[in-house]
Amino acid sequence: METRKNQPFLSRLRFASTGVAHALRTEKSLQTQALALLLVFIVLALLRPAALWWALVILASSAVLTAELFNSAIERLADHLHPDLHPEIRLVKDCAAGGVLITSVGAAGVAIALLIALIQGS
Repeated sequence: METRKNQPFLSRLRFASTGVAHALRTEKSLQTQALALLLVFIVLALLRPAALWWALVILASSAVLTAELFNSAIERLADHLHPDLHPEIRLVKDCAAGGVLITSVGAAGVAIALLIALIQGS
């Protein structure tokens, strides 16, 4: 059995990149979030807010993408281990999706705060 523990950094980076690439190819929600992030970067480049706002938006956006990846991993593992419908598996998946929702609401809050700051000129 292959182990991925204690591998060199470049190997672990390759494993992680493979996971992100696979999820981007197969997960519609992650594709949507990644497209939204691209649009956000375009808007930021046009509006040119202070560096702190860039940092906050990048942090919030990366949290959303991370939540999507965790949600996808949990759903995939749950479906693999228990392919039949089961109320407990459904609850696990719902909780993971709830994590994405809460993270997305937080990111939207950052976007709203940025817009208010831009309107007020601060």
